[in-house]
Amino acid sequence: MAVTIYDVAKKAKVGIGTVSRVINNSPHISPKTKDKVLKVIKELKYQPHAMAQGLASKRSNSIACIVPDFTSYFFVELLRGIQQEISKHGYDLILYCVDELDKKEVFLRRALREKKVDGVLLLSMPIEERDIERFHQSRLPLVLVDSFHPKVDSITVENEQGAYIGTNHLIEIGHEKVAIITGEYNSFPVKERINGYKRALQNHNIPFNEKYLITADSFNNSELLLDHGFNKMAGYISMQKLLDLGNERPTATFIASDIQAIGALRAISEKGLTIPEDMAIVGFDDIELAEWVELTTMSQPKSEIGRIAVDQIINKISGNNPSLLHKSFLPELIIRKSSGTTLRS
Repeated sequence: MAVTIYDVAKKAKVGIGTVSRVINNSPHISPKTKDKVLKVIKELKYQPHAMAQGLASKRSNSIACIVPDFTSYFFVELLRGIQQEISKHGYDLILYCVDELDKKEVFLRRALREKKVDGVLLLSMPIEERDIERFHQSRLPLVLVDSFHPKVDSITVENEQGAYIGTNHLIEIGHEKVAIITGEYNSFPVKERINGYKRALQNHNIPFNEKYLITADSFNNSELLLDHGFNKMAGYISMQKLLDLGNERPTATFIASDIQAIGALRAISEKGLTIPEDMAIVGFDDIELAEWVELTTMSQPKSEIGRIAVDQIINKISGNNPSLLHKSFLPELIIRKSSGTTLRS
């Protein structure tokens, strides 16, 4: 049987209210009593539930995280970092999956109305002006992760510059026919990554070729729009379309997510082509699988992003009132086999 607060109170010969005050670090308790209770907690290996810890402070000791998808490799790795950091602070993480953007509004308003959480992390989704005003009025802390708004704490990645660096790498090793594969055009952060790709072409005086821009919503296939187009099948089908260009096909492709890149690698292999000799690839995210398939990619500091987001929201919950935070990370180019490093003749 799990040890309860009643077991601690009985062994320490105090009331459960006293145990609760010790857990919540209340100043209204003598050092002697506090030491006695803490000693019993250690002896019994009592693990107070975050919700129970919040009773005295009228908090839930829970943070809501609204995320587009639970199964995407990128979000799984980002959530892992968030969960680890939240646990250090003794909070629980409540996840809400948004497979349609209108559901985001439902979850945001539920958090405001029911007040069952102490703060909200919103991942990779934009937020409406009216919702920002509601959060400000309610004083419920909100932090955007992988998204930006000037009035809200935001932790982002420099998507445009990251795409520029990845595309520029392909051009600098000799490629002129460089394509781009992305997710759904209107999803965050696709537009920024397309802009970075185009800027790299422009800086090298390479004309933009409309045939070389493939978005997941350019196909009449709802399956490809799962996770806003950031999935293996979307990458696979998109690469097939590029390879079908025959003599006009590109020699290199910047792909806006690693999971799409993995699908693209399969399409290239099935055509009997070699990587990077026939098609060089650069992805984006540096998920764990990227190293296993030797994928060159733009690495996002997912653990650091999660840590900063959690620290900011905990500070706001605690009443420290930190100044508005707008933190941006520059992705790092990780060169592996899929792109190569040698200038083409």
